[in-house]
Amino acid sequence: MSPADAPAIETDGLTKRYGETTAVSDLTMTVDRGTVYGFLGPNGAGKTTTMRMLTTLVRPTAGTARVVGNPITDRESVTPHIGYLPEEPPIYDELTGREQLEYAAGLRDLPEAESSERIESMLERFDLLEDADRRIEGYSKGMRQKVGVIQAVLHEPAVAFLDEPTSGLDPRAARTMRDTIADLADQRMTIFLSTHILPVVDELADEIGVLHDGELVAQGDPETLKSRAETGEARSLEDAFLEITQETPEQPSEPSAGAPAE
Repeated sequence: MSPADAPAIETDGLTKRYGETTAVSDLTMTVDRGTVYGFLGPNGAGKTTTMRMLTTLVRPTAGTARVVGNPITDRESVTPHIGYLPEEPPIYDELTGREQLEYAAGLRDLPEAESSERIESMLERFDLLEDADRRIEGYSKGMRQKVGVIQAVLHEPAVAFLDEPTSGLDPRAARTMRDTIADLADQRMTIFLSTHILPVVDELADEIGVLHDGELVAQGDPETLKSRAETGEARSLEDAFLEITQETPEQPSEPSAGAPAE
């Protein structure tokens, strides 16, 4: 099978151990091209470790994985085809937003005219044009997140790995983010999406995988997973997630005296 015909992501027995601790165990899955794959799991389930392996930042202990047909052990063959937004975007406070994106475009060897057009378009889409020439040190968390997402997809990768892309965004910006993810998938970009905001996954994902204690414990489209929930008639992805991972929702704590309620 040629790389052009290969799935976006395929893993077989992918495992990562740190000493006696197994972070990811025997992960086997296939993600088709042009889909949004929701990658869910409680904190500490192994999601970030998986993403770091698939983006060549961490070497697996055992098993294999390929991204668009390229083995993740061959970094030079994988990285041109991927974009990655970690939880903390790799951006520089001393640069302006525009300079950061120009720097990212340069690292990807994008032609200047092409990158300038894409940067301008994405800055406008994410309502950053007025702040594009301000230093990032003055940006809010949400603005920094927007810059991180833009630079992750600026080179139009085959696969974009997005870790909590809506973190820190206000409702309008979060809506723009969801629309952008949907548009990128329509353009055949594969989105590997990890987030705790389950309605986003329910809205966007074609397929969902649930990781728990390092193991893939459920996989399917949103409706298939929701059908596993047994709580009431109006089953939700949250119901299914909590039951699959056997978690109980945390109860909000009472605000301390003198502190404003959130």
